[in-house]
Amino acid sequence: EVQLQASGGGLVQPGGSLRLSCAASGFTFDDYAIGWFRQVPGKEREWVSCITSGDGTIFYANSVKGRFTISGDNAKNTVYLQMNSLKPEDTAVYYCAAELLVCSIRFQDYDYWGQGTQVTVSS
Repeated sequence: EVQLQASGGGLVQPGGSLRLSCAASGFTFDDYAIGWFRQVPGKEREWVSCITSGDGTIFYANSVKGRFTISGDNAKNTVYLQMNSLKPEDTAVYYCAAELLVCSIRFQDYDYWGQGTQVTVSS
């Protein structure tokens, strides 16, 4: 059974940090790219970052570049999203997703999805 388990969300003050984790199972991790998306009510799911598990190629949305860092641990089939200098506009439900081989910014291209973890940035 394919599973993606996102965790690590919470409430943090502006300027603070959180680290999200995405634990994957049930598929060949090295064959997939893992992406992070976020969504707020009433808006379309927004692509945040992606890493290809095979060669570690990384991409970031402009809105998070320089503040977020994606990394992967292939031995643990887990991808992390380190989020620093958080802003109120980063508040959203964050999802991880898996796509075969290559990264995409389109949520429609992803094959498997985790359940989401809430990130709230507020004072």
